[in-house]
Amino acid sequence: MRWPALDYAAERDVYETIHAWLQVVGKLPVRTLPWTNHGWHVALRVHPRGFRTYVLPADGVDYELLFDVIGAEVKLVASTGAEAVFPLDGQTVAAFKTDLDAALGRIGVAAPIDGSPNEVEPAVPFAEDDRKRVWDADTARRLLGAFQSADRVFTAFRSGFVGKSSPSHLFWGSFDLAVTRFTGRAAPLHPGGFPNLPDRVTREAYSHEVVSAGFWPGGGPVEEAAFYAYTYPAKDAFRDARIEPEPAYWLADAGEFALNYADVARADDPDAMLMTFLQSTWEAGAKALDCPEGLVVPVGPVGQPPER
Repeated sequence: MRWPALDYAAERDVYETIHAWLQVVGKLPVRTLPWTNHGWHVALRVHPRGFRTYVLPADGVDYELLFDVIGAEVKLVASTGAEAVFPLDGQTVAAFKTDLDAALGRIGVAAPIDGSPNEVEPAVPFAEDDRKRVWDADTARRLLGAFQSADRVFTAFRSGFVGKSSPSHLFWGSFDLAVTRFTGRAAPLHPGGFPNLPDRVTREAYSHEVVSAGFWPGGGPVEEAAFYAYTYPAKDAFRDARIEPEPAYWLADAGEFALNYADVARADDPDAMLMTFLQSTWEAGAKALDCPEGLVVPVGPVGQPPER
Protein backbone atom coordinates (compact mmCIF):
# COMPACT_ATOMS: atom_id res chain seq x y z
CA MET A 1 0.00 0.00 0.00
CA ARG A 2 1.79 3.14 -1.20
CA TRP A 3 1.36 6.42 0.63
CA PRO A 4 -1.58 5.39 2.85
CA ALA A 5 -3.29 7.89 5.10
CA LEU A 6 -1.96 8.05 8.67
CA ASP A 7 -3.55 9.62 11.73
CA TYR A 8 -1.12 9.70 14.64
CA ALA A 9 -3.61 11.21 17.08
CA ALA A 10 -6.17 8.45 16.46
CA GLU A 11 -3.72 5.59 15.94
CA ARG A 12 -1.05 6.42 18.48
CA ASP A 13 -1.71 3.37 20.68
CA VAL A 14 -1.05 0.98 17.80
CA TYR A 15 2.13 2.80 16.74
CA GLU A 16 3.41 2.74 20.32
CA THR A 17 2.62 -0.97 20.61
CA ILE A 18 4.64 -1.81 17.51
CA HIS A 19 7.46 0.45 18.71
CA ALA A 20 7.49 -1.27 22.11
CA TRP A 21 7.63 -4.76 20.57
CA LEU A 22 10.41 -3.74 18.18
CA GLN A 23 12.43 -2.49 21.16
CA VAL A 24 12.49 -6.10 22.37
CA VAL A 25 13.42 -7.44 18.92
CA GLY A 26 16.19 -4.87 18.65
CA LYS A 27 18.05 -6.32 21.61
CA LEU A 28 18.89 -9.44 19.57
CA PRO A 29 21.49 -7.83 17.27
CA VAL A 30 22.85 -5.86 20.23
CA ARG A 31 23.66 -9.15 21.94
CA THR A 32 24.85 -11.20 18.95
CA LEU A 33 26.58 -8.99 16.35
CA PRO A 34 29.91 -7.13 16.55
CA TRP A 35 29.49 -3.38 16.76
CA THR A 36 29.29 -1.83 13.30
CA ASN A 37 30.00 1.86 12.76
CA HIS A 38 27.26 4.16 14.05
CA GLY A 39 25.19 1.25 15.35
CA TRP A 40 24.04 0.21 11.89
CA HIS A 41 24.03 -3.47 12.86
CA VAL A 42 21.15 -2.99 15.31
CA ALA A 43 18.85 -1.30 12.79
CA LEU A 44 15.99 -3.18 11.15
CA ARG A 45 15.34 -3.30 7.42
CA VAL A 46 11.96 -2.65 5.82
CA HIS A 47 10.54 -5.83 4.29
CA PRO A 48 7.53 -6.40 1.99
CA ARG A 49 5.73 -7.95 4.95
CA GLY A 50 7.14 -5.92 7.83
CA PHE A 51 10.59 -5.48 9.37
CA ARG A 52 13.51 -7.88 9.58
CA THR A 53 16.82 -8.21 11.35
CA TYR A 54 20.14 -8.94 9.73
CA VAL A 55 21.30 -12.56 9.96
CA LEU A 56 22.16 -13.23 13.59
CA PRO A 57 24.69 -15.83 14.79
CA ALA A 58 24.16 -17.61 18.10
CA ASP A 59 24.97 -21.03 19.57
CA GLY A 60 26.29 -22.38 16.28
CA VAL A 61 23.09 -21.33 14.48
CA ASP A 62 22.48 -18.48 12.06
CA TYR A 63 18.96 -17.12 12.17
CA GLU A 64 16.80 -14.21 11.09
CA LEU A 65 13.71 -12.64 12.59
CA LEU A 66 10.82 -11.25 10.54
CA PHE A 67 8.32 -9.02 12.30
CA ASP A 68 5.48 -9.84 9.91
CA VAL A 69 2.92 -7.04 9.95
CA ILE A 70 0.87 -8.55 7.12
CA GLY A 71 0.56 -11.92 8.81
CA ALA A 72 0.36 -10.45 12.34
CA GLU A 73 3.11 -12.75 13.59
CA VAL A 74 6.79 -12.97 14.37
CA LYS A 75 8.70 -15.63 12.45
CA LEU A 76 12.18 -16.98 13.21
CA VAL A 77 14.05 -18.96 10.55
CA ALA A 78 17.32 -20.77 11.33
CA SER A 79 20.13 -22.19 9.18
CA THR A 80 19.29 -25.63 10.60
CA GLY A 81 15.90 -25.51 8.91
CA ALA A 82 14.12 -24.91 12.20
CA GLU A 83 11.34 -22.33 12.29
CA ALA A 84 9.24 -20.82 15.04
CA VAL A 85 6.24 -18.50 14.86
CA PHE A 86 4.09 -16.68 17.39
CA PRO A 87 1.15 -14.30 16.83
CA LEU A 88 0.85 -10.58 17.37
CA ASP A 89 -2.44 -10.04 19.13
CA GLY A 90 -2.01 -7.09 21.46
CA GLN A 91 0.00 -8.87 24.15
CA THR A 92 1.89 -6.87 26.74
CA VAL A 93 5.60 -6.28 26.29
CA ALA A 94 6.27 -8.77 29.08
CA ALA A 95 4.20 -11.40 27.24
CA PHE A 96 5.87 -10.53 23.92
CA LYS A 97 9.28 -11.07 25.57
CA THR A 98 8.13 -14.44 26.92
CA ASP A 99 6.82 -15.45 23.47
CA LEU A 100 10.08 -14.43 21.81
CA ASP A 101 12.22 -16.24 24.38
CA ALA A 102 10.18 -19.41 23.78
CA ALA A 103 10.44 -19.07 19.99
CA LEU A 104 14.21 -18.69 20.21
CA GLY A 105 14.35 -21.86 22.26
CA ARG A 106 12.38 -23.74 19.60
CA ILE A 107 15.03 -22.94 16.97
CA GLY A 108 17.86 -23.88 19.30
CA VAL A 109 19.02 -20.41 20.34
CA ALA A 110 19.56 -19.48 23.96
CA ALA A 111 19.33 -15.71 23.86
CA PRO A 112 17.28 -14.44 26.79
CA ILE A 113 16.24 -10.84 26.22
CA ASP A 114 16.78 -8.84 29.38
CA GLY A 115 16.91 -5.12 29.82
CA SER A 116 14.65 -2.21 28.99
CA PRO A 117 13.86 0.07 26.04
CA ASN A 118 16.10 2.86 24.80
CA GLU A 119 15.34 6.50 23.95
CA VAL A 120 11.94 6.47 25.68
CA GLU A 121 10.65 7.47 29.09
CA PRO A 122 9.76 5.75 31.28
CA ALA A 123 12.05 2.82 30.39
CA VAL A 124 10.16 0.00 32.10
CA PRO A 125 12.11 -3.29 32.03
CA PHE A 126 10.62 -5.62 29.43
CA ALA A 127 9.84 -8.38 31.93
CA GLU A 128 7.89 -5.91 34.09
CA ASP A 129 5.97 -4.07 31.37
CA ASP A 130 2.39 -5.27 31.77
CA ARG A 131 0.74 -2.16 30.35
CA LYS A 132 -2.17 -2.78 28.02
CA ARG A 133 -1.17 -2.77 24.36
CA VAL A 134 -3.29 -2.33 21.23
CA TRP A 135 -3.11 -4.13 17.89
CA ASP A 136 -5.19 -3.26 14.83
CA ALA A 137 -4.40 -5.01 11.56
CA ASP A 138 -5.50 -2.19 9.25
CA THR A 139 -3.62 0.50 11.16
CA ALA A 140 -0.50 -1.67 11.28
CA ARG A 141 -0.61 -2.32 7.54
CA ARG A 142 -1.01 1.35 6.72
CA LEU A 143 1.89 2.23 9.00
CA LEU A 144 4.00 -0.39 7.23
CA GLY A 145 2.92 1.07 3.88
CA ALA A 146 4.18 4.49 4.96
CA PHE A 147 7.55 3.05 6.00
CA GLN A 148 7.75 1.12 2.71
CA SER A 149 6.99 4.25 0.69
CA ALA A 150 9.64 6.25 2.52
CA ASP A 151 12.14 3.41 2.24
CA ARG A 152 11.72 3.19 -1.54
CA VAL A 153 12.50 6.89 -2.02
CA PHE A 154 15.29 6.87 0.58
CA THR A 155 16.93 3.95 -1.21
CA ALA A 156 16.77 5.74 -4.56
CA PHE A 157 18.20 8.87 -2.93
CA ARG A 158 21.06 6.86 -1.44
CA SER A 159 22.02 5.62 -4.92
CA GLY A 160 23.00 9.16 -5.91
CA PHE A 161 25.99 9.29 -3.57
CA VAL A 162 29.41 7.62 -3.84
CA GLY A 163 30.65 8.73 -0.42
CA LYS A 164 29.90 6.93 2.82
CA SER A 165 26.16 6.54 3.31
CA SER A 166 24.03 4.45 5.59
CA PRO A 167 21.39 2.15 4.17
CA SER A 168 17.79 3.19 4.60
CA HIS A 169 17.08 1.50 7.92
CA LEU A 170 14.79 1.62 10.94
CA PHE A 171 16.18 2.51 14.34
CA TRP A 172 13.91 0.87 16.91
CA GLY A 173 15.00 3.14 19.76
CA SER A 174 13.69 6.34 18.23
CA PHE A 175 11.31 4.48 15.86
CA ASP A 176 12.41 6.37 12.77
CA LEU A 177 13.59 5.35 9.32
CA ALA A 178 16.80 7.16 8.40
CA VAL A 179 19.31 7.56 5.60
CA THR A 180 22.53 9.41 6.41
CA ARG A 181 25.33 10.82 4.26
CA PHE A 182 28.78 11.55 5.66
CA THR A 183 31.26 14.25 4.63
CA GLY A 184 34.20 12.04 5.62
CA ARG A 185 35.44 14.37 8.35
CA ALA A 186 35.44 13.84 12.12
CA ALA A 187 32.81 15.75 14.07
CA PRO A 188 33.01 17.49 17.46
CA LEU A 189 32.24 15.30 20.47
CA HIS A 190 28.46 14.92 20.72
CA PRO A 191 27.03 16.06 24.07
CA GLY A 192 24.77 13.00 24.32
CA GLY A 193 21.78 13.34 26.59
CA PHE A 194 19.24 11.11 24.83
CA PRO A 195 16.92 9.43 27.36
CA ASN A 196 17.95 5.94 28.42
CA LEU A 197 20.75 5.72 25.88
CA PRO A 198 24.41 5.62 26.95
CA ASP A 199 26.27 8.72 25.79
CA ARG A 200 29.04 6.50 24.40
CA VAL A 201 26.49 5.12 21.88
CA THR A 202 25.41 8.59 20.77
CA ARG A 203 29.00 9.81 20.50
CA GLU A 204 30.01 6.87 18.34
CA ALA A 205 26.93 7.38 16.16
CA TYR A 206 27.90 11.03 15.59
CA SER A 207 31.65 10.59 15.44
CA HIS A 208 31.71 12.07 11.91
CA GLU A 209 29.90 14.92 10.19
CA VAL A 210 26.52 14.00 8.74
CA VAL A 211 23.62 15.26 6.73
CA SER A 212 20.79 12.98 7.77
CA ALA A 213 17.17 12.60 6.70
CA GLY A 214 14.44 10.39 8.00
CA PHE A 215 10.80 9.63 8.69
CA TRP A 216 9.02 9.23 11.98
CA PRO A 217 5.31 8.30 12.28
CA GLY A 218 4.60 10.88 15.00
CA GLY A 219 5.39 11.60 18.60
CA GLY A 220 8.67 13.35 17.91
CA PRO A 221 9.09 17.11 17.57
CA VAL A 222 5.96 17.05 15.36
CA GLU A 223 2.78 15.42 16.67
CA GLU A 224 2.06 13.81 13.33
CA ALA A 225 3.94 11.74 10.77
CA ALA A 226 6.71 13.77 9.16
CA PHE A 227 10.00 13.68 7.30
CA TYR A 228 13.00 15.49 8.75
CA ALA A 229 16.53 16.55 7.87
CA TYR A 230 19.41 17.90 9.96
CA THR A 231 23.18 18.25 10.08
CA TYR A 232 25.63 17.34 12.78
CA PRO A 233 27.27 19.52 13.78
CA ALA A 234 24.43 22.03 13.53
CA LYS A 235 25.16 25.02 11.32
CA ASP A 236 23.41 28.40 11.06
CA ALA A 237 23.85 28.30 7.30
CA PHE A 238 21.70 25.17 7.18
CA ARG A 239 18.98 26.73 9.31
CA ASP A 240 18.92 29.80 7.08
CA ALA A 241 18.78 27.87 3.80
CA ARG A 242 15.86 28.02 1.43
CA ILE A 243 14.42 24.49 1.35
CA GLU A 244 12.05 22.92 -1.14
CA PRO A 245 9.26 21.92 -1.55
CA GLU A 246 7.17 24.83 -0.31
CA PRO A 247 5.43 22.99 2.59
CA ALA A 248 8.78 22.24 4.29
CA TYR A 249 9.50 24.27 7.43
CA TRP A 250 12.14 24.78 10.14
CA LEU A 251 11.68 23.23 13.60
CA ALA A 252 13.59 25.55 15.89
CA ASP A 253 13.40 23.38 19.01
CA ALA A 254 14.67 20.30 17.16
CA GLY A 255 17.15 22.15 14.93
CA GLU A 256 15.95 20.47 11.75
CA PHE A 257 13.74 20.89 8.73
CA ALA A 258 10.46 18.98 8.51
CA LEU A 259 7.93 18.08 5.84
CA ASN A 260 4.65 16.62 6.97
CA TYR A 261 3.86 13.15 5.67
CA ALA A 262 0.29 14.19 4.85
CA ASP A 263 1.54 16.85 2.42
CA VAL A 264 3.64 14.24 0.63
CA ALA A 265 0.91 11.58 0.58
CA ARG A 266 -1.60 14.04 -0.93
CA ALA A 267 0.77 15.30 -3.64
CA ASP A 268 0.25 14.47 -7.31
CA ASP A 269 3.66 12.77 -7.27
CA PRO A 270 4.58 11.90 -3.66
CA ASP A 271 7.88 10.24 -4.60
CA ALA A 272 9.03 13.35 -6.47
CA MET A 273 8.01 15.69 -3.63
CA LEU A 274 9.93 13.66 -1.07
CA MET A 275 12.97 13.39 -3.35
CA THR A 276 12.93 17.17 -3.73
CA PHE A 277 13.03 17.55 0.04
CA LEU A 278 15.89 15.07 0.36
CA GLN A 279 17.93 16.70 -2.41
CA SER A 280 17.24 20.23 -1.21
CA THR A 281 18.20 19.55 2.42
CA TRP A 282 21.27 17.60 1.32
CA GLU A 283 22.47 20.49 -0.85
CA ALA A 284 21.92 22.94 2.00
CA GLY A 285 23.64 20.67 4.50
CA ALA A 286 26.56 19.91 2.22
CA LYS A 287 27.11 23.61 1.62
CA ALA A 288 26.85 24.43 5.34
CA LEU A 289 29.40 21.71 6.20
CA ASP A 290 31.63 22.52 3.21
CA CYS A 291 31.34 18.93 2.05
CA PRO A 292 34.02 17.74 -0.40
CA GLU A 293 32.94 17.83 -4.04
CA GLY A 294 32.52 14.84 -6.32
CA LEU A 295 30.44 12.67 -4.00
CA VAL A 296 27.10 13.18 -5.74
CA VAL A 297 26.27 11.19 -8.88
CA PRO A 298 23.05 10.79 -10.88
CA VAL A 299 20.51 8.59 -9.16
CA GLY A 300 21.26 5.13 -10.52
CA PRO A 301 18.97 3.83 -13.27
CA VAL A 302 17.60 0.34 -12.79
CA GLY A 303 19.90 -2.42 -14.01
CA GLN A 304 22.98 -0.41 -14.92
CA PRO A 305 25.47 2.04 -13.43
CA PRO A 306 25.03 5.74 -14.21
CA GLU A 307 27.11 7.37 -16.93
CA ARG A 308 30.31 8.92 -15.57
